[in-house]
Amino acid sequence: MEQKPMEKVDLSKESGLMHKSTVDYMKIVEQQNLERVQRLKKIKARNGITGLALGAIAFGIYGYSIAAIKQETFLDDFEEPELVPKKEAL
Repeated sequence: MEQKPMEKVDLSKESGLMHKSTVDYMKIVEQQNLERVQRLKKIKARNGITGLALGAIAFGIYGYSIAAIKQETFLDDFEEPELVPKKEAL
C-alpha cells in the first residue's frame, strides 16, 4: 500500500482558521528545525573530514610498514651453521 505525501499547508490561506498563537508557534518551531538541520549538516561534514583523515593515517601507517619490511635484508644472507660433531667427553 503506497502512502501519499502530506499536502503542504499554506498559512496565508488558512490563517483565518487557526489562532494567531498557533501560527506563531509553528513559525518558531520551523525556524528551530531549520537551525537544527544546518547544525547537523555541519556536524556531518566534520565527521566526514575526520573519517577521511583517520583513514589516511591508517593507510599511511600500513604503507610505511610494508615499505619498511621490504627494506629489511637481515634474512637474505642467512646461512645455516654447519653442524660440527661434538667431541666425546672423557
